[in-house]
Amino acid sequence: MPVADVGRPMRRLDDDEIDAFLSEGTRTGKLATVRPDGRPHVAPVWFLLDGRDIVFTTHRDTVKGRNLTHDPRAALTVDVEAPPYAFVTVEGTVTLVDEEDPAGKLAWATRLGARYMGADRGKEYGRRNAVPGEYLVRLTPTARVGMAEMAS
Repeated sequence: MPVADVGRPMRRLDDDEIDAFLSEGTRTGKLATVRPDGRPHVAPVWFLLDGRDIVFTTHRDTVKGRNLTHDPRAALTVDVEAPPYAFVTVEGTVTLVDEEDPAGKLAWATRLGARYMGADRGKEYGRRNAVPGEYLVRLTPTARVGMAEMAS
C-alpha cells in the first residue's frame, strides 16, 4: 500500500466515494486528449456526472474538440489542491453529440452553468454554451481511481 510522507497510509476511494468526490462543489476537471501527431493536450473543463459518465461541453473548433473528433480517448483528473490532498482520475472514451439533440445540449449546458456559476446564472450560461458547433461530450469510463489523505 502506498504510504504518505508521514507514514500514514493513503486511502483508496471506493466507487461511491469517487462519485461523491466528483460531484462536490465546483472542482474543475483537467481533461487530457491526444493531438493528431500524438502530443498530449490538457485543458480545464466544467463537468457533471451522469451515472458514472462524465458530461461536459466544448466547441468543435477548440483544441480538445478537434482532438476528440480525431481520437475519442480521454482522461480527466480532478483534485483537491490543499492538505490532506486527494484526486480522482477517470479514463475512457467519449461520445460527441453535435446538433442531433439541441434541447438536451441546452439542458446539460444549463446544469453545468448552474453548478459552476450558481443557480441564478445557469440559464444564462446554458444559452451561451449550447450554441451551434458546441459538442455535448460524454466520457464513458474504462477505468477510475481515487486516492485521499495523500499528506497531512
